[in-house]
Amino acid sequence: SEVLLDDAIAVGWVAVSLDPALEAEFEERVADSSTLAFRVALGVLRHREDAEDVAQDAFLRAQRAFASLRDRDRFRAWLVRTAFRLALDRRRGDRRRAHREDVVAIESPARAESVEDAAARAEVRARVSEAVDALPEKLRIVTVLAAIQEHDVASVARLLELPEGTVKSRLHLARKALAERLRWLVSDTATR
Repeated sequence: SEVLLDDAIAVGWVAVSLDPALEAEFEERVADSSTLAFRVALGVLRHREDAEDVAQDAFLRAQRAFASLRDRDRFRAWLVRTAFRLALDRRRGDRRRAHREDVVAIESPARAESVEDAAARAEVRARVSEAVDALPEKLRIVTVLAAIQEHDVASVARLLELPEGTVKSRLHLARKALAERLRWLVSDTATR
């Protein structure tokens, strides 16, 4: 059962004191976006605990910046972008640790798969991750929301406050760029 982040996180927003009207507006917007930051972070990180940490950080940053947001009606889009960037930062920081773990796993003789298979799997995972990271932010975020989080185009458009045509175009460009970066994978698979 998924914990609603507004229950877990929005309990005390005491780090920054807002005037009562602003605080009420903030709490209303948080309630409207209760699991949004978590879902975006989970799409990038794929680990529940890490996603919860990133979501909490995104909500804390949102609270600190809320009074200075120029257009508070775009809070959801701002929150998506913030959670997305924080998740990417977390993933980049964790990548070195994951690489070390992969090296240990490849060198471990107790593994059932061959060293070559484990190395190939680790390389594919790293290359796909690098290819997604190399996309421009506007293409990365629609890719994460649509392909990884499995939101439909209409949902992505609503979350990012973009026209559906723009989302479709960005998804097309992202897929094209990923196909180009990962074409070695297709040719490698075909030769096996």
